[in-house]
Amino acid sequence: MPEQIMNSTIPINKEIIRSNLEKLNLTDLNKASIREVVQVVDMIQADTGVRFVRMEMGVPGLPPVQIGIEAEIEALKKGVASIYPNINGIPEIKFETARFVKNFMGIDVKPEHCVPSTGSMQGTYALFRVASCCDEKKDTALFIDPGFPVQKQQFMVMGSKFESFDVYHFRGEKLRDKLESYFSKGNIHSVIYSNPNNPTWICFTEEELQIIAEAADKYDVIVMEDLAYFGMDFRINISKPGIPPYQASVANYTNNYVLFISASKIFSYAGQRISTIVMSDKLFNRNYPSLESRMMIKGFGNAVIYRALYALSSGVTHSTQYAMAAILKAANNGEFNFIDEVKEYGRRASIMKKLFRDNQFQILYDRDVDRDIADGFYFTLSYPGMKAGKLLYELLHYGISGITLLSTGSKKEGLRACVAPVKPEQFNDLETRLKQFRADHPVK
Repeated sequence: MPEQIMNSTIPINKEIIRSNLEKLNLTDLNKASIREVVQVVDMIQADTGVRFVRMEMGVPGLPPVQIGIEAEIEALKKGVASIYPNINGIPEIKFETARFVKNFMGIDVKPEHCVPSTGSMQGTYALFRVASCCDEKKDTALFIDPGFPVQKQQFMVMGSKFESFDVYHFRGEKLRDKLESYFSKGNIHSVIYSNPNNPTWICFTEEELQIIAEAADKYDVIVMEDLAYFGMDFRINISKPGIPPYQASVANYTNNYVLFISASKIFSYAGQRISTIVMSDKLFNRNYPSLESRMMIKGFGNAVIYRALYALSSGVTHSTQYAMAAILKAANNGEFNFIDEVKEYGRRASIMKKLFRDNQFQILYDRDVDRDIADGFYFTLSYPGMKAGKLLYELLHYGISGITLLSTGSKKEGLRACVAPVKPEQFNDLETRLKQFRADHPVK
């Protein structure tokens, strides 16, 4: 029997799906951006009244941290809204970021080398711009994929070059030769990856992080580590400040690093657009002659702050900096266990992955070298006999959305699923729809 939801029927009429895709000129869902998928799902929902199981966008599914809200309100009451913030960041956020890195990563860095940005997207854009100007012989970045599609879009907007490879077949020691094949060309200025990984949720091992560091040091390549999902490899509990284990990081093995720590997911503070850029003491103070000719400043860190960030915005929203500083301070003092807050994502992932597997879907990126991947913010899935674009198209008819892995640099035919927007009360709907999908698309 078709599923009746809000006076609408699952599967959704094909004409409704087709007409809304045409309105956005989406002829190939493999090429659809995250925001385009969001828009088409919004339109289908409006036309049908069907509440989608929305897995397309990595948005927090938990309330924002109250500590931040209260600190931000207090800052606004004190009048910070009328004052331009220092482009460097307020002293409190710089100090607490350095403490946070020490307490939860075991890494020493000076507060002056920790700089807020308007979300990690602004941070990466600024760093990509500066890194591409450091050495005129090095004009290309390397992405260890799969990865966040918008970071490549940033390179396209800048008109800068990048290369990428899918790491799936190059885990462990195989990663060394793969990096060597790119770095040895002499044109790579930086290497970019996320850990835990968006979209696959794989996590690099300590051996792999050391390999990345050694290859980068050998060829003088800047390592950019996106820690948007800091501490969310729930196989390891890093929740106690100053007590191992710590968040895994390339910063343990090289001084040639930049870290991006965002409040969006770990503190559910995405709407306020705040993150911190952490540059190693050595890299921050390094002088590049090519930078001086391009940006009239030769120090790497100062080029990031006073050229790239300043060109993008005259500082991060003042009140939001106080929010981030307060949250970090509470975590540093052991008063706020942010890991306990986000463990809900692991619980949701475990349930949802089972529902998909029970209906003949497969988890594509399922291993970290020699162990199963963690349950967390994302997972990947495929269905026998269906390519990625076709699978997404068919699932839309059942009120289920995601994004294709092809858009993330993956070579695999499947989808990324984000668990955060899916509320527990939707699990029964998801199960019912997946059973119907399976019945309507029998595996041969």
